[in-house]
Amino acid sequence: MDNETKFDFNDILIMPSKGSDIKSRDSIDPFYDGFLPLITAPMDTVVSMGNKDVFTKNKINLCLPRNEIFSGGFISYSLSEILSKLRSNNISPKGKYLIDIANGHMIQLLDTTKLIKERYPEVTLMVGNIANPKTYVDLSNAGADYIRVGIGNGAGCSTTLQTGIGFPMASLIRECYELSRDLYKPAKIVSDGGTQSYSDIIKALALGADYVMIGSLFNKAIESCGDNYLWGKIKVNKKIANFAYSNKIPVYKKFRGMSTKEVQKQWGKKRLRTSEGVVRIRKVEYTLSKWVENFEDYLRSAMSYSNAKNLNEFVGKADTIKITNNAYYRFKK
Repeated sequence: MDNETKFDFNDILIMPSKGSDIKSRDSIDPFYDGFLPLITAPMDTVVSMGNKDVFTKNKINLCLPRNEIFSGGFISYSLSEILSKLRSNNISPKGKYLIDIANGHMIQLLDTTKLIKERYPEVTLMVGNIANPKTYVDLSNAGADYIRVGIGNGAGCSTTLQTGIGFPMASLIRECYELSRDLYKPAKIVSDGGTQSYSDIIKALALGADYVMIGSLFNKAIESCGDNYLWGKIKVNKKIANFAYSNKIPVYKKFRGMSTKEVQKQWGKKRLRTSEGVVRIRKVEYTLSKWVENFEDYLRSAMSYSNAKNLNEFVGKADTIKITNNAYYRFKK
């Protein structure tokens, strides 16, 4: 048993650098190749072929839900689907794929990752989710390029609540990052789930996440692809929803986890398993462009406090400190 107490985002703060020679936030580069360190969660109430361009326009990396085939981002497949494509040699040699699996600790995923990377070394492969730092090491050594870390932390997931399986997100990111420093070719760490605010995302990066995958926060944008409702009850089309929102009439969005029975039915599953996801109707709070504008400003500010001119100087390298609940509630307003 690991008796060390683990921590989450509310348990830490980023401590400013002893000194910063950054004179202006405008000199800071918060991008990887022109994109923010953000990836859309492959959720059908967040992103689809119909609205993907609004995300790329706002400098957000794409990962679409299963059954959405496109170029320019990660294509999602279940483990059985990717194995079928592998057997039929139907994998693009330079494609970008997510093996979307709830239990990323399965030995079959490890073996599949090795097989794909041996046969198609130039494929960009994301796998997960995992909630054990040692699994991060194994999948990195198997050749995974990106690993989604986090189980049960997301707003659409009830796995930890119902099964007791999980790992506090901030500790999980940090421990994976510490292990990554000793690996020959460490996979990119993708924090997936549990970010409820701008500061949570920035803390995830400070702790060592290369990217943060976001579902819930993006669903609250008017541009998300969740079904639209007026006053939380009357379903309307996108045009009416946009008109209502622009005239300050409350608009609500459906939000659901991808393991819900609703989704299982949509995927044509004959046997519906007990759901480890939730379905909610939530109020729209912002446009995506406004959210991104705020995030970019807050990230630049945090990086300036940390004397980090770019993401390579910030990710995993910012100093963090643990705090008490009293300290947290002192600044939480």
